[in-house]
Parts: sequence; structure tokens; C-alpha cells
Amino acid sequence: MQILWVLGNDGPTRFGALRRKVQGISARVLAERLKHLEERGFVFRRYEPTIPPAVTYGLTNRMAEMEPILKQMSELGQKWFEEDVRAGRIPDHEIHEWPATHRQSAKSTAANSPATARAR
Repeated sequence: MQILWVLGNDGPTRFGALRRKVQGISARVLAERLKHLEERGFVFRRYEPTIPPAVTYGLTNRMAEMEPILKQMSELGQKWFEEDVRAGRIPDHEIHEWPATHRQSAKSTAANSPATARAR
């Protein structure tokens, strides 16, 4: 899920940058998950035969269809997080702000949509 979120927000991203942005994942596991997502048509892979080779990943049109659903899931997660904080269901040491990357205005969401990212 985090891989798709990063690609949806940042647009096409080289493998190394993607690895730095997706926390807690090894290069091997990231490569396996990207291959799996590519096989199912959610992610595209662009290889450039430079030295060193440049491999870029981005979202396909199939994922663009999922964007409204992912946005709704993010909004629901934020709502539940805020409810849990108010109700004291989250220990103080675990309370943090909802990640800024999850809070987007309608304008920035459109600007960062998978379709827009592919056009860049």
C-alpha cells in the first residue's frame, strides 16, 4: 500500500528514491512487490540503458481508477485516528500527527493524480 501511495503522490520514481521513501523494506522485498504489482497491471516499469541503468516505476491507468477509493480510505483512517486519540485508545507515546502526506486538498490531489504524474 505504501508503495502505491508514494508513486501516486510523487509520480514516476526511480527505484533508489522509492526505496528511501518506503520505510522498513529491503531492496529485495521492494523489487518483489514491484514485480508483483507490474504483473497485475498496477505499476509500469521503465528501463533506461544508461550507466548505471535507470529503472523508473509509476502507476498505470488501472491504478488511476483506484485513486478515489484510496483517498476515501485515507480520509477514513484520519477520522478513526482522530477519534482514537480523543477517546484515549492510543497510548501517549504512540500519538503523532496524521502524516502530512495523507492530508491533501482537492487541488493538490488533482495535481498529484496518477494520470497527471504520468503526463510529467
